[in-house]
Amino acid sequence: MSSTKLKYMSLGVLVFQTTSLVLTMRYSRTLQGEGPRYLASSAVVSAELLKIFTCVLLVYKDHSESSTAAHISVIRALNNVLTQEIINKPMDTLKLAIPSGIYTLQNNLLYVALSNLDAATYQVTYQLKILTTALFSVSMLGRRLGVYQWLSLLILMAGVALVQWPSDSAEAQEQLTAGSQFVGVMAVLVACCSSGFAGVYFEKILKETKQSVWVRNIQLGLFGLIFGLMGVFVYDGSRVRESGMFQGYNHLTWTVVALQALGGLVIAAVIKYADNILKGFATSLSIILSTLISYFLLQDFEPTGVFFLGAVLVIAATFLYGYEGKPSVNLSRA
Repeated sequence: MSSTKLKYMSLGVLVFQTTSLVLTMRYSRTLQGEGPRYLASSAVVSAELLKIFTCVLLVYKDHSESSTAAHISVIRALNNVLTQEIINKPMDTLKLAIPSGIYTLQNNLLYVALSNLDAATYQVTYQLKILTTALFSVSMLGRRLGVYQWLSLLILMAGVALVQWPSDSAEAQEQLTAGSQFVGVMAVLVACCSSGFAGVYFEKILKETKQSVWVRNIQLGLFGLIFGLMGVFVYDGSRVRESGMFQGYNHLTWTVVALQALGGLVIAAVIKYADNILKGFATSLSIILSTLISYFLLQDFEPTGVFFLGAVLVIAATFLYGYEGKPSVNLSRA
C-alpha cells in the first residue's frame, strides 16, 4: 500500500476515533447512574495498559511475519528487541519521558474539561491546539508554512468557531456555574499547549530515528503508566482505598478506555505518514461529524445557517492547506 493511501487511511480512522471518543467521554461523565462515577485518572491508566499490550502484540506480529522460526524463537526475538531498544538504551528511552508526562497530563485534563464544559464550548476551545501545533512545528522542526497554509489556519479557526458556536439558551447556561466553566476552560487551554508541544516533540523523535513506532509507543506507554499511577494515588488515593481502582466501570467506560488507547496508536501512525497540522484538520472534520450525529441520532442539536457556513469554511480550509502540497521543511539534522 502506498504511503499516500496509508496517510489518508490513518486520517480517516482518526476522524472516527476522535468523534467517538468525544461523544462517549462526554456522555460517560454526565450520565447519572447508581454507585460512584468512574475515576478519570484510573481510565487514563487503563488506556495506557491497553496501549502497551497492543503495541507488544504489533511488535510480535512484525517479527513473526519476518521470521520463519518457531513460535518460541519469535518470542525470544521479541524479548531481545524490547531489551535492546528499551533497557539497553536508557538515554533514548528517557527522551520519551517528557512527551509521555505531558500526554498523561493532557488526557487527565480532557476528562476535567468534558466534566465541566458543554461539548460545543469544549470543542471550539480545544481547536486552539491546531495553532499551537503550527507554532511549535515552525520553531522546533524548522517547518516553513506558506501564505496559503497560514491563511487556511485562520479560516479553519473561524469555521470551527462558527460550527460550534454556543447557543444562547438560558437553560444551558444555568447548568454550568461560573466556577466550573473557568475550570473547564483553563483545562482545555493547558491541554492545547501541551498537545501542541508534545505532538511536535514526538514527531521530531520519530523522524530523527529509525526505531519502530510501536517500540516508541511502548516506551511512551511505560512512562505514561508510571505518571498515571502517580496521579491516581495522589489525587484519588482515598477513593481507590475505599471503593477500588475500577469503581464505577461499565461497558461505556471500557469503550472510552479502548477509544483513548486506540487514539494514541492512530496519532502515532498519522505522525509517521503525515504531520501534526494535517492531523488537526482531521480532528476538525470530526467535530462536524459529531455535530451531525448529535442532530440525527441524539437529536439534541438544531443546525443553523451559521453551522453550514462554518462547515463550508472548514472544508475549504482543508483543501486550501493541501493546495501547495506539503510545506517545506528545513531541519537542522537530516
